[in-house]
Amino acid sequence: MPLTPRPQAEPTSRSGLIAGVSAYALWGLLPLYFPLMDGAGVWEIGAHRVLWSLVLCAGLLMLMRKLGRVRTLLADRRVLVGLSVAAVLLATNWVTFLYAVFTDRVVDAALGYFVNPLVTILLGVVVLRERLRPGQWAAVGVAAIGVVVIAIGYGTVPWIAVVLASSFGLYGLAKNRLGRTVPALPGLVVETAALTPVALLYLLLLAGSGTGTFAVSSAGTALGQPWHSLVLMGAGIATAVPLMLFATAVGRLPLSTVGLLQFIAPIMQFALGVLVLGEEMPPARLAGFVLVWVGLVLLGVEGQQARSRRRRSLTRS
Repeated sequence: MPLTPRPQAEPTSRSGLIAGVSAYALWGLLPLYFPLMDGAGVWEIGAHRVLWSLVLCAGLLMLMRKLGRVRTLLADRRVLVGLSVAAVLLATNWVTFLYAVFTDRVVDAALGYFVNPLVTILLGVVVLRERLRPGQWAAVGVAAIGVVVIAIGYGTVPWIAVVLASSFGLYGLAKNRLGRTVPALPGLVVETAALTPVALLYLLLLAGSGTGTFAVSSAGTALGQPWHSLVLMGAGIATAVPLMLFATAVGRLPLSTVGLLQFIAPIMQFALGVLVLGEEMPPARLAGFVLVWVGLVLLGVEGQQARSRRRRSLTRS
């Protein structure tokens, strides 16, 4: 889920709000979709996610007659390297999320996406040399204590949450460094194209060894063929459609609105993990989550106060 939208946005529109809510709601429902591919491994699903995302996005660009934008991106070496780095980070995030779903640790994944905005802030300090206001430091500190509480309760660091938050924070940073010259859909085509050779090679190796589940009638899958293969292909749709809805939303909504909408997905994932999938929520884990939520509330309140101060300053001037 991208968390670094473009800084400029038009006033709130109904279509933008619908697109934004739809994007994050679809991301929130992903823990229910991937188990339909039971029988395929995490790496096989990840490879299909890459391959069919590329097919869908490239096909859409062809229909819109905008495939030339991809060639423009490929001709710029700096952009190509940046998008390739972003692709590796995105793949890391995807595979880790799949692992969380298939090992019944969806709540850990939700924690990662709750913590992600705070990781993004810290990356701004460490990499971009940005200075935090006291309220932001307080929010980051409270959330960090929450993660420590969860780690103590587990007896180990919640590494799934850490990898998801850090990989997507770095992905946002990589996209930020490229600036606003990379359109969302052509950029996604280049990113998935960079991953496709590895994904395709892996799928061919699975097919050659007889361990793949795509278009194999004898594979031990929950849905059976051809539904299992269709669901694997649908992973591309499940990946690309929310990203395109997100791109629509960030062009039509204020940044503050998009920032609030981003919590729809982890809230849904948390609820699914606890209420639907039956994951345990011991007291230490719950206490840690509460502290993370308090940190996020502090961050939101501080941000709103900072915006109010800026507006008053501009009014006086």
